[in-house]
Amino acid sequence: MEIEKEIYNKKFEDNHQKVVVNLIYTYGWITNLLKLKLNKHSITLQQYNILRILRGQYPNPATVNILKERMLDKMSDASRIVERLVQKDLVKRCVSNKDRRAVDILISQKGLDILQKLDNEVSLKDLLSKNISDEEAHTLSGLLDKMRG
Repeated sequence: MEIEKEIYNKKFEDNHQKVVVNLIYTYGWITNLLKLKLNKHSITLQQYNILRILRGQYPNPATVNILKERMLDKMSDASRIVERLVQKDLVKRCVSNKDRRAVDILISQKGLDILQKLDNEVSLKDLLSKNISDEEAHTLSGLLDKMRG
């Protein structure tokens, strides 16, 4: 559906304003769809992001700084999110082998199991392929990269 109909606004200053409003609206739309799936497992979007980063590192651990660098939401408090994941037994903290003062974060088997379940439930391709083709998704991704410079 067109953004004008979604937000009941027919007037934009220009196409640049329209695209920013559309991006913000679409971000909220995708976020809400993902939250519905993640809530079933008592996982937040930020926790899901960290679990996916750690799975990508697995079997190697990551530091909190690596997590901060790779997180999609740069304003998130990675240390606090890791603490919540530790409490849920989804990740483990251990003393770094390289630097005894540092702490490594490693995804647990329970964390890997939850991600496996979520992989089956959260298919972004299924979510988007109803409305845009693979080629259109490629073009859109390229345009978003270009927009960020």
